[in-house]
Amino acid sequence: QKQLVESGGGLVQPGESLRLTCATSGIIFSHYIMKWYRTPAGGQPEQIATITSSSNTNYADFVKGRFTISRDNPQGMLYLQMTNLKPEDTAVYTCEAVPLGTGIPLWGKGTLVAVSS
Repeated sequence: QKQLVESGGGLVQPGESLRLTCATSGIIFSHYIMKWYRTPAGGQPEQIATITSSSNTNYADFVKGRFTISRDNPQGMLYLQMTNLKPEDTAVYTCEAVPLGTGIPLWGKGTLVAVSS
């Protein structure tokens, strides 16, 4: 069974930090490019960051300098370290696994991050 399960979301105040985790199972993790997306309430998914199996990274401009994507290949884990959170960061955060070959991309169900006083 191929699964992605996000965790680490919650309610935080502006300026605080969170680390999200995407735990994978049933896949050869190093064969996937991993991505973080977020979907605001009523909005469209926004790509946050990507990371290759060799840890080459790319970031959306709106999180550059605040968020860091990383992965642990032996453990099959993907992380998103978020700092200086803002109310506009409020969204459901979802991880995606994109296979290098012809397989079907995988999505988790997401974890809610709410930034509010």
